[in-house]
Amino acid sequence: MYANGIRHFIDTKDLTQEEVLDIVNLSLEIKKSINAGYYPPLMKGKTLGMIFQQSSTRTRVSFETAMEQLGGHAQYLGPGMIQLGGHETIGDTGKVLSKLIDVVMARVIEHNTVVELAKSCTIPVLNGMSDYNHPTQEIGDMCTIVENLPKGKKLSDCKIVFVGDATQVCASLAMITTKCGMNFVHYGPKGHQLQDSPSAACLPEIEKNVNEYGGSFLTSDNREDVKGADFIYTDVWYGLYESEMPKEERVKIFGDYQVNRDLMSLGNIGCKFMHCLPATRGEDVTDEVADSASSLCWEEAGNRLTAMRGLLVYYTQYQRKAQPSELQVAAAKERLENFMESRNLI
Repeated sequence: MYANGIRHFIDTKDLTQEEVLDIVNLSLEIKKSINAGYYPPLMKGKTLGMIFQQSSTRTRVSFETAMEQLGGHAQYLGPGMIQLGGHETIGDTGKVLSKLIDVVMARVIEHNTVVELAKSCTIPVLNGMSDYNHPTQEIGDMCTIVENLPKGKKLSDCKIVFVGDATQVCASLAMITTKCGMNFVHYGPKGHQLQDSPSAACLPEIEKNVNEYGGSFLTSDNREDVKGADFIYTDVWYGLYESEMPKEERVKIFGDYQVNRDLMSLGNIGCKFMHCLPATRGEDVTDEVADSASSLCWEEAGNRLTAMRGLLVYYTQYQRKAQPSELQVAAAKERLENFMESRNLI
């Protein structure tokens, strides 16, 4: 999304396949660098404002850590800490923040909030999750998939099956995997498939991806469609922005969609398990699968940090203003020191 001449990360539908893979590969290169002991100061002197309308573990910790590792600073702006859409309009909040910090991350209840924020900001805005999508999770998931491709296979050769409720994570995964030419199946009960969810608006975009990049898309309640999966992915059985169903009700609806040994056995040899977390053990996934050698969910959680580093660098460096010359920096330093000396401040 572009607004005020600035490029924002609101929805991966705004990116080409090449751009998605550029962000993924950048994220993985920074990860390799840090794992080797070099922390590139790519966010040095920059401040990230993190707006949270709801609590978070992985999103908050990964963004704060990413800024620290890259030489920057992060400010937590939690519920009730700023006047976002209260006494101050979203637009005015965006204009103010644009004068105080360098980049904004917003995890919001309603998708329109992050869209309106981006429209008013003159600094990059990154969508940390809304009721419509979860694009930062998408990039982390693609980092995990790229690092764990079956031997001899390309992305376009792979099948990924999302099991259970059509959460915004399901929608986001469908959008980015089809954009990368993969074969995507949502295996879930009727009434809780993507076409029935608040994220149903993504379906035309998914169809467009299939037509443009190959791959395939299917929603199904037929267990046979899990066969041949290279990756099996699940989420909790209730959306984060809905009232949680009583346990008895959700088990009745989704009980047959638990990821367990039997379901995993339908995948290809070496099939991997993914979960965005948090998981409700004993419901959406069994301990046996979550803690198995086939489980990528802990690596996937770590790649949230991988993704945040790549996104922060990509969206700030992409729009980086011309840097001052060494002569200009030296002149500015001398001017400030002369002023402070004249006032007996140094």
